[in-house]
Amino acid sequence: MIVRILGEGQYDVADNALDRLNALDAAVETAVEAGDEDAFAPALHALLEGVRTVGVAHALDSLDESDLILPPADASLAEVREMLADDGLIPG
Repeated sequence: MIVRILGEGQYDVADNALDRLNALDAAVETAVEAGDEDAFAPALHALLEGVRTVGVAHALDSLDESDLILPPADASLAEVREMLADDGLIPG
């Protein structure tokens, strides 16, 4: 699966890492739904760091389409709220 972090690049993430990322995504979703700014920033940071940790940088010269698109690290709670689907930023 190819995951894009906006403003940063793409990462190849193995399917077996999605459960871990879904747990991190749930924390982001909970913070957004509650409007909890204090919990939001650390949760988003943890999710993006999780992608960077389990993923491998995708070739920069590749034109492959991303399977998932995540907000940039400096995204606001309101911006992420607009990006959220019914099952979070990472489906599953």
